[in-house]
Order: sequence, then structure tokens, then C-alpha cells
Amino acid sequence: MPSVPPVPAETVTTHRVNYSETDQMGVVYHARHVVWLDIARTEHLRVHGFSYKELEERGIRLVVTDLQVRYRNGARYDDVIRIRCRVQDVGSRRVVFRYALELAEDGTPIADAETTLISLDATHRLTRLPADVLAALGGKAGA
Repeated sequence: MPSVPPVPAETVTTHRVNYSETDQMGVVYHARHVVWLDIARTEHLRVHGFSYKELEERGIRLVVTDLQVRYRNGARYDDVIRIRCRVQDVGSRRVVFRYALELAEDGTPIADAETTLISLDATHRLTRLPADVLAALGGKAGA
């Protein structure tokens, strides 16, 4: 039986800055970083074995309740951004993701961020994460 490679604790997503993402000063508009966090988080979940779409089909919604971003340097049109994403903490109803955004070319830090998401059911009531999702994100059943 072939061995299955381990799932990485940190995933990396890259994005090339589009002209439409820059402001009049020629740097990436601050709100675009939040979109990139969402892209990185979605890919992180996919690498760990499930997608947002699959969660929604199972009646689970992951909703952002907290967002913190510390902007460190500007990014410009055509820069390639590397977004590192990992689960900082996970409980039965909550997941905290940490991100590091940097220029892919030389590692210059662009921003550090954190999002907290809670698990809701299809009627928007707080609910537990399914056991397999909790385990894939590094949590323990009954936590």
C-alpha cells in the first residue's frame, strides 16, 4: 500500500497583484488583503480534505467573527504575494487561522493577520464542527 504524504501544518498560496487591486498611490488597497486571506483559508481547508462547498452541503457554515490585520509594507501591481496560512487554535465550535503575507521574490513582509471563525448550522445557530473536520484541523473530539 503506497504511503500517503502528511498534510502540511502550513499551506502556501500565491497571488499576482492585479492592477485593479491598487489604489491611487500605486499600492494594494488595504481591503484586498482580506480577500487574499479568504483565498488562502479556502485552499488550506481543501488541502486538509474538505472545501467550503462540501461543508455547506453538510449544513455547516464557517463565519468570520474576528479579523486582525497588521500592515507592514505595501505591495504593488504585478508583485507576486505568498500567503502562508495555518490553524492557530481549534475548538469544537471555533477555528483561529494565522496568516503571513510576503513578497514571493524576497520574503519582504506585507502583512500579518488572524481570523476567528465559528461554526453555524444551516439555520445560523452555533453548532459543533463535525468530528472529521475537527480532526483534520488538528482539534480533539470533545474539545
